[in-house]
Amino acid sequence: MPADALPPFSLTAHPAPRTPDERAVLMENPGFGRVFTDHMVTLRWREGEGWQDGRVEPHGPFKLDPACAVLHYAQEIFEGLKAYRFDDGALALFRPERNAARFRDSARRLAMPELPDELFLGSLEALVKADRDWVPGGDGSLYLRPFMFASEAFLGVRPASEFIYCLIACPVGAYFKGGVKAVSLWVSEDFTRAAPGGTGAAKCGGNYAASLIAQAQAIEHGCDQVVFLDAAEHAYVEELGGMNIFYVMDDGSLVTPPIGGTILPGITRESIIALARDEGRQVEERRYRFDEWRADAASGRLREAFACGTAAVVTPIGQVRSASGDFTIGNGSGGTVTDSLRARLTGIQRGQVADPFGWVRRIG
Repeated sequence: MPADALPPFSLTAHPAPRTPDERAVLMENPGFGRVFTDHMVTLRWREGEGWQDGRVEPHGPFKLDPACAVLHYAQEIFEGLKAYRFDDGALALFRPERNAARFRDSARRLAMPELPDELFLGSLEALVKADRDWVPGGDGSLYLRPFMFASEAFLGVRPASEFIYCLIACPVGAYFKGGVKAVSLWVSEDFTRAAPGGTGAAKCGGNYAASLIAQAQAIEHGCDQVVFLDAAEHAYVEELGGMNIFYVMDDGSLVTPPIGGTILPGITRESIIALARDEGRQVEERRYRFDEWRADAASGRLREAFACGTAAVVTPIGQVRSASGDFTIGNGSGGTVTDSLRARLTGIQRGQVADPFGWVRRIG
């Protein structure tokens, strides 16, 4: 197939899909990322040949050579987004074009081939249509995980010449156990997530692997999540292990750390900024010091804080702990601004409130 041609997705139906009863049991309490649908999508890329062999096929393992490049040099990227079932039974995606663009940006940073938007979006629709019965109603959703990795078998530090793109899906409930409640954060002063010139703005597995030891420390200190400071001065708040962060001030304005290479440009983050500004709120994207955070919480200037991301959506932050002491934000349980932004965002995602931005993409 010519390198500039886009392959179609052939369908190989699962020979023994889960029965409706089996599926209902699995979806009753799926947790997050533990129960997977019957099918997956795969595409392959080879240097000089381009994208080819697009398939919707039964979910199953890959057969990889021990010299597979991703196992040695971590040339890998991924995305995360959700499909929703509306009250009328229709299925929809939320801003998948932004995920397609970020996937291309991540690929460029990791010296990987860029997947055309048409293929990225086509893979999402193909899988959701094949596994539409797995999309929960109510408060649930179908989490979609596109990813790409270097599949060439070689030992040498250079960009690979062969890649596999794959899309899998899992029905999910709440990211944090117990639903929407204020979480506690541990401020990591020993580890940093990313440095200028690094891969902080790319959604690649290495960023998350490097954060796991800090997340383990957070759990040891009784916290739900870790929050990282900047790599240069260890003074400015950047982001959580897997989420962006916002501050709500006493005048109703919002502050959030700016993207600039060290922070993942979150699509939920971008949506929150648009929603807040649409409501007439001032949103400042600026550097925010950890000691400023502590002082603003103590004075009452800071009323609320919340984390946001595809998986957790909008989650209030109640308490912050660090080696230099602990402090509480507001009443420790969230606030009205956080609640209203979450309600409007999830309402748009689920087709329950007006979508003036055109963010929802319905699937036929």
